[in-house]
Amino acid sequence: MVRLSVFMVLAFLCSSTTAIEAAEHPKYKDPKQPLHVRIKDLMSRMTLEEKIGQMTMIELNVTSPEVIRKYHIGNILIAGGSAPAPHASAEKWMDMTDEFQKWALSDRLGIPIIVGTDAIHGHNNVYNSTIFPHNVGLGATWDPQLIKKIGAATALEVRATGIPYSFAPCIAVCRDPRWGRCYESYSEDPKIVQTMTEIIPGLQGDIPANYPMNFPYINNDRIKVAGCAKHFVGDGGTINGIDENNTIIDWNGLKNIHMPAYHDSVRKGVATIMVSYSSWNGKKMHSNYDLITGYLKNKLKFKGFVISDSEAIDRITSPPHANYTYSVQASILAGIDMVIVPFKFVEFIDDLTLLLKKNVIPMSRIDDAVERILRVKFMLGHFENPMADRSLASQLGSQEHRELAREAVRKSLVLLKNGKTGDEPLLPLPKKAQKILVAGTHANDIGNQCGGWTIEWNGQSGNITVGTTILTAIKNTVDPSAEVTYNENPNKEFLNSNDFSYAIVIVGELPYSESVGDSKDLKIAEPGYSTITNVCESVKCVVIVISGRPVIIEPYLEKMDALVAAWLPGTEGQGVADVLYGVYGFTGKLARTWMRTVEQLPMNVGDAHYDPLFPFGYGLTTTPRELIAAQ
Repeated sequence: MVRLSVFMVLAFLCSSTTAIEAAEHPKYKDPKQPLHVRIKDLMSRMTLEEKIGQMTMIELNVTSPEVIRKYHIGNILIAGGSAPAPHASAEKWMDMTDEFQKWALSDRLGIPIIVGTDAIHGHNNVYNSTIFPHNVGLGATWDPQLIKKIGAATALEVRATGIPYSFAPCIAVCRDPRWGRCYESYSEDPKIVQTMTEIIPGLQGDIPANYPMNFPYINNDRIKVAGCAKHFVGDGGTINGIDENNTIIDWNGLKNIHMPAYHDSVRKGVATIMVSYSSWNGKKMHSNYDLITGYLKNKLKFKGFVISDSEAIDRITSPPHANYTYSVQASILAGIDMVIVPFKFVEFIDDLTLLLKKNVIPMSRIDDAVERILRVKFMLGHFENPMADRSLASQLGSQEHRELAREAVRKSLVLLKNGKTGDEPLLPLPKKAQKILVAGTHANDIGNQCGGWTIEWNGQSGNITVGTTILTAIKNTVDPSAEVTYNENPNKEFLNSNDFSYAIVIVGELPYSESVGDSKDLKIAEPGYSTITNVCESVKCVVIVISGRPVIIEPYLEKMDALVAAWLPGTEGQGVADVLYGVYGFTGKLARTWMRTVEQLPMNVGDAHYDPLFPFGYGLTTTPRELIAAQ
């Protein structure tokens, strides 16, 4: 009896020791454990409040240690215009993100935070970052390998600020340029958009051989980020291009035009997918169970997490936020896993908690969402390395990345006209010239040439970040003996009193984003047209249009000797001068139809009424001067 008692005591002590070790060294903290074991172990320890916290993303400016710990917040949004300080350095950004992680890691389970930002044409929210051309320009390169390199460079710059998650790429198929987000779309052609999903392995890393099909993949070497294909689905097909509106199209049309790039994104291991503000045939996408759960999760077998757009669930009702409890119910039941509630997160948490306690939303739906979110966090290597890698600070705005952006600018430019009828081509321009006139509102303005989603949400005119304006690039390129004169909007008297060899007119749209950019007339900013008229009627001229889409230009076309679509080239304006002066040749081709009038819209390649000013795929070429000389 005594021997048995001793045995029982020893057994009890052994089991107690095992339990203590399991508590002190849980499986979810052991990187040697399989992914599914770590997720299961962590979820078994989580309370309802902790699970809902993982489903919640709040804005930087409402984040505090108290909020993180009280609500177990799992995710933070860096919105357009948010920053730790004006002109903050990479180190300052990393100080901020590390502080967030310290707050999260001090919570009971120590689940690291995900910080997400809209790095959609470079790390565009951060001062001194490399700003690449917007997607409308990248589409005109027809070069998916270049886009992959841009993804890799962007990932490095995002990581250089301690951020592991970018809401990119936008794989919208813009079918009407009146849409204010058309510059976020690579093309009107779904096939081109599909090829440009090559940015995903650039952002996240190349999937290894024999990797599970359609499973998210992120190389966790800390130089890659989680990507986000958006906006699911049909955002580029709304009526008259009205932002967040209704896409009226049958299932075959949706599947063949707007859905293909999502197949490619899932196949390439995209970690997350963001849902669109828009509706499909009157049904708000944020409440569309058939497409989010039925198609994306069940048919395509997507295993990453589905995230809402910012404050998007509010807009399920009209007016927005009219019945918020219903909006929470409809969006979560539809299959949304993480919800961006930048400011009113307490209301979201309270409503979701109540809906669960009333059994309106089953616990299985919450567990599915949290499992997906944790999967991405584990795959990022966040549990092993939650803090920023300080050695990456020099990657922000590095010269190597700026050279890549300069290459992208060169390849994105589309030459639409080169010489009047019967005349010699004007381009490439001679570097040696007595007097050169540069005119236009966009010649010496970094903000204008970068467009929306740059430092601020809508972007901003002015020299808002570090870069090379097109005027500076021209001065860098011409012969030292050439006199370059800049006059933003010269009058006839000025033009007639100077003997200019030729003029370069740089005009276009002012920065905008989303619905702010919706346009009914597609005109460039004043005094753009009068600048074109005054200059081109007096001097041999090339007009460079800086815009996020095709704009109305036909009435002025005859006045011009040459016309270049430069889209929104970003910070590296030297790429424009490189091609203008024949250091490199023009190679870009239109990935969008250039209409004659807005009355023709929507008009896309293959339409019965197709009668463009410049058709899809159009683009003149030039030969670099060195090659001409060699020949």
